[in-house]
Amino acid sequence: MEIKGKKIGFVLTGSFCTFRKVIPKMKEILKQGAEILPIMSFNSYHLDTKFGKANDIVEEIEEITGKKIIHTIMDAEPIGPKKMTDIMIIAPCSGNTMSKLACDIIDTPATMAAKSHLRNSRPLVIAPSTNNGLSGNAENIGKLLNRKHYYFVPFRQDNPITKPRSIVFDAEYIIKTLEYALEGEQISPILI
Repeated sequence: MEIKGKKIGFVLTGSFCTFRKVIPKMKEILKQGAEILPIMSFNSYHLDTKFGKANDIVEEIEEITGKKIIHTIMDAEPIGPKKMTDIMIIAPCSGNTMSKLACDIIDTPATMAAKSHLRNSRPLVIAPSTNNGLSGNAENIGKLLNRKHYYFVPFRQDNPITKPRSIVFDAEYIIKTLEYALEGEQISPILI
């Protein structure tokens, strides 16, 4: 199914090194005629890192989408009741956020947005980016893979030599994964 005309919740969490991979995908999504509702976790909204200043990233995303970023739990809660999204993607989805989703811990704008969106039985796409994906977080990835309405952007080992347990999504599969998820299908192969 095409993403044209769809309302897409686009959540960024604290895997800052991948922001430069996902921001161009926002532009592509908009170019294909979809609408983006931008959402950021507390950390992704507020923290300056070696990958950029938070205010600069926030301004860029708000300029691209033409919308203010949802960055509080209170502002994320109405997403489901108001049916503000047809599909949601968390890209990047940090190990911390995946763990919280797997354990149903709702204490950030990102996890509240996901919970609120899922109440309408609509697809939630996860683009994993974590240093412990092949260790402590593997169990949580397994839990989410087995849950209804959860879909994963294909991912691979990040750097098997210096970070042997790290995984990262392939940004080139974001739009295709959204299209498959709208049809209720998991794109495959999931491990690339």
